Amino acid sequence: MWKTCGQDDELAEQVSSALENEYWRGLDRSPSPPDPYHVKDPFESLTRCSRMSEQGSRQIMIGFAKRARLLSALLLVIGALSGCIVIPTIVSILAFAYWFRASNTRAQYLPNWAYSGRLELIVWSIPALVVFFLGGIAWISAHLLDPAEPLKSKAEPLEVEVVSLDWKWLFIYPQQNLASVNRMVVPTGVPLDLKITSASVFNVFFVPQLGSEIYAMYGMTTRLNLQADRPGVYFGLSAHFSGDGFPGMAFDVQAVSPEQFAGWAATTRSQGPVLDDAAYRSLLKQSQDVSPYTYRAVQAGLFEEIVGQKLPPGEGPQTTQTAAAASAVMAQRQR
Repeated sequence: MWKTCGQDDELAEQVSSALENEYWRGLDRSPSPPDPYHVKDPFESLTRCSRMSEQGSRQIMIGFAKRARLLSALLLVIGALSGCIVIPTIVSILAFAYWFRASNTRAQYLPNWAYSGRLELIVWSIPALVVFFLGGIAWISAHLLDPAEPLKSKAEPLEVEVVSLDWKWLFIYPQQNLASVNRMVVPTGVPLDLKITSASVFNVFFVPQLGSEIYAMYGMTTRLNLQADRPGVYFGLSAHFSGDGFPGMAFDVQAVSPEQFAGWAATTRSQGPVLDDAAYRSLLKQSQDVSPYTYRAVQAGLFEEIVGQKLPPGEGPQTTQTAAAASAVMAQRQR
């Protein structure tokens, strides 16, 4: 998932630019998802989604440069400290072997020597200090790398409330009072403050090019902070099997300039339905390969009602049918 070099960088830039242009030409269209994502075999579904994730990981990595720099610095410090221990140890072994060789008559032979307080202090204090120092660095860095840790930026974070449904993603923009299904439009250079939950079964929210994946759980809220540094269309997906519609449970992250984002928000607020209690209950119905669309307004407190379980949950996968289908596939493969 690391950034590619040379010609791959130029190709990635060209692809990103072409995808962005195509997005703005077809923002009002709702293209149908590709047929290869719709499969009947659950095992084939897992294989294809793994391939999709692998394809996304080969693209240029953006969005979490701050965390990448912090991680690089952490690895550098740990490597330097490890070198301070390993290199002197190796040198000491060679020096002792050379000094106490059989032909060296100047080496002092002490067959009855057993203990030295100064040596014990050196032998135990240096490793203890190193372990203490590394533990402190790991503790502090682990908290700085926490997905819920806000990104430092002069720009005001954009709040997005994410709901995992059967089998689609709902993105609510409380600051703009609008919502989108299976498409998350964000401004570049602006931190994203994501609150994520599930209205159905356990799921995982993942945008490979932007960084961390995180769980989406019914009745709970998880936090994730991301940032897209450059314009482009980035692939997002569900990273946890959740039933028949799992292969098509993907979405696009459209990273555009702040001006274009403001224009998109204004256009969205001028047309489309309202996401109220009735519309949300309709969203709870299972559907597969859903084309992106938007809501011009959102009922106040809807996300909190979803998390607080004041609204009914989604149906979830039919476990009996799923198990029967998996058994049938396995039986057919064993023939």
